[in-house]
Amino acid sequence: MTRIHQPESGIRATDLHRRMYRDMLLAREINDRMLILNRQGRAAFAVTGTGHEAAQVGSAHALKRGVDWVLPYYRDTGVMVVLGMSAEQIMLSLFAKADDPNSGGRQMPNHWSFPEQRVVTRSSVIGANLPHAAGIAYASKLRGLDEVAVVYFGEGATAQGDFHEALNFSAIHQLPVLFFCENNGYAISETSEKQMSVRHVAERARGYDIPASTVDGNDVLAVHQEMRWSVEEARRGHGPKLIEAKTYRLVPHTSSDDDRRYRPRAEVEEWARNDPIDRFRTRLIEAGTLADEEGEQWAAEVREEVDQAVDRAWAAADPAAESALRHVFREADGSP
Repeated sequence: MTRIHQPESGIRATDLHRRMYRDMLLAREINDRMLILNRQGRAAFAVTGTGHEAAQVGSAHALKRGVDWVLPYYRDTGVMVVLGMSAEQIMLSLFAKADDPNSGGRQMPNHWSFPEQRVVTRSSVIGANLPHAAGIAYASKLRGLDEVAVVYFGEGATAQGDFHEALNFSAIHQLPVLFFCENNGYAISETSEKQMSVRHVAERARGYDIPASTVDGNDVLAVHQEMRWSVEEARRGHGPKLIEAKTYRLVPHTSSDDDRRYRPRAEVEEWARNDPIDRFRTRLIEAGTLADEEGEQWAAEVREEVDQAVDRAWAAADPAAESALRHVFREADGSP
């Protein structure tokens, strides 16, 4: 088993591993259920991170909740679970309900915003959150605050000018920001080979003299170890870093995508045999950290938790029609 440092909070490593595993189970169940709800006609659109759970959960557990700034991308269900967003809150977003904490039902699902945990709202524009992360880190450095900004994105975003501008600015000013790329090999339907001439996204950091690493994104402990060390280095003032987690999405790009048109089934099946949750469960059982029957019990509990979340979110109030123009035009009383 990949070894990690003792967590700063004092929690035992075995307890942390168990927490990670349960967070991965919950993220997967939420992901799977969102697609099912779409197919049932109850959700107009769904985008999930199925297969990315190790990269997301492992990295997010290295952060200081409520201290570090997080700019996730639309697949990051696992990141939000670790940061404390409940299954019900995520389903409120999926159903575009009034109490959706991300946007009050005004945005597409998985366009995250969670101010109490310093999760910065994102737009649908790919790569636009990278310069935002650099700006936040710049402000933290100017104020002398013990904060790190982390921005998540797919490898397709590295073809955008925003990526290069953010890395360049961060390198010049030695900012406490981590660029975390979840490289699943496809920018929607285009393979990495059609997007870039280098083999690894991490190689792109060389042009800005930024340290970079490539890690097995399906190994939650390897991700956590790399992220933990990188966050500590950024917090000490050693500047930015690019981390590339190699992973794979086991489902179509979104509920509107037919990935059979561009991905061979043999490739998907091969990656499914490398499922990050299956891998971690096997390692925990072999290490004596998790009993097989306990894992089954947790899976049942997670399904029940998501069942109840779906029921409550579905029954929640829709946004009031008269609120449709709120936050678009200044109102008569002068409020935004």
